[in-house]
Amino acid sequence: MNKKNLLAQAAAAVLLLSATAAQAQVAGTWFGGIGVTHIKPNTSSGSLSPPASPNTQVDMDADTQGTVFIGRMLTDNWSVEVPIGLGFEHDIQGAGSISGVGKIGSVKVLPISLFAQYRFLEPAARFRPYAVGGITYAKFYGERGSATLNAINPANPPGGTTMDTDSRFGWSLGLGMTATITERWFVDVHYSHTWLKTTTTLNSGQHIDTKIDPDAVTLSVGYRF
Repeated sequence: MNKKNLLAQAAAAVLLLSATAAQAQVAGTWFGGIGVTHIKPNTSSGSLSPPASPNTQVDMDADTQGTVFIGRMLTDNWSVEVPIGLGFEHDIQGAGSISGVGKIGSVKVLPISLFAQYRFLEPAARFRPYAVGGITYAKFYGERGSATLNAINPANPPGGTTMDTDSRFGWSLGLGMTATITERWFVDVHYSHTWLKTTTTLNSGQHIDTKIDPDAVTLSVGYRF
């Protein structure tokens, strides 16, 4: 085989691969996958209601866990996606006047989002950046208070202080990038910010309002079908 024929066949193979990749990114395509997500709350806390020391506030630590997602291309550029977290657990730290006391509790959260995505460039593009907008439901559960919380709460009930955090909806915006590996397989990375507020109520009757406003970064592997 001469060099000219070899180059012609290589060019044909590239064109064929590009065409099949394009076919897998057009309207009507379903996609899904698994990944890992890092959620970092940007906590802005109110003060715990009396009886409590003035300026008793909280902060929340970050967590990284597995996530899954499924979506569909509605047009060659517009898609919808539903990412679901597999359960994050955030430690709650003392802040404000109780800063430095350490961990005062923890809470688990199951985030479920509905995202609309606008994908730039053509379906055949190997790298397709996109913009994200949607709504996120944060299901809070598994709240636990610590021995430290019992010690510093002046209204600590018999048996210790317990917590209940309200599950809430929030708005999300972000950016992402999809990189096609083969006709069906791809890798994806995206960032989103969610505006989320909640209220935590103690069994002592005290409550605290908290702005969580988390940033989330997800790296995943997906498959189109």
